Amino acid sequence: MKKEFRIKKNEEFQYTFKCGKSFANRQLVIYYVEKKGQNHFRIGLSVGKKIGNAVTRNRIKRYLRQAFQELEEKIAYPHDIVIIARHPAKQMEYHEIKKSLTHLLYKERLLKNQ
Repeated sequence: MKKEFRIKKNEEFQYTFKCGKSFANRQLVIYYVEKKGQNHFRIGLSVGKKIGNAVTRNRIKRYLRQAFQELEEKIAYPHDIVIIARHPAKQMEYHEIKKSLTHLLYKERLLKNQ
C-alpha cells in the first residue's frame, strides 16, 4: 500500500472518529468520512492489544492492507477510511477478512458501480 493511501496522524484518526459515519459487523468496524479535494482514498488500520500479540496484530493488518490493495479500483474516493479489527478477526484467514471487508464497504456504498 502506497504511503499516500495511509492515515498515520492521530489527528486524522480522531477527525474520522468524530465527524465520520460508522458501520460494523462481527469482525470489523469501519469509520469513514468524505474528504473533498483528495484524488484517492486513504485508510487507517487499528488492531488493539486485546486481539493478541504483535505477530497476530500485524498479520491482521497485513491481510487488511492486501484486501484494500486488491479492491483499490473498486473503492469510491475521496474518502478517509479507518478499520478497527474486533476479536473474531483473530481466527480468520485472508479470504474471510476480505469477504468481511467487502461486505462492509458494499453496505456503506463505498464501492463503485452501485
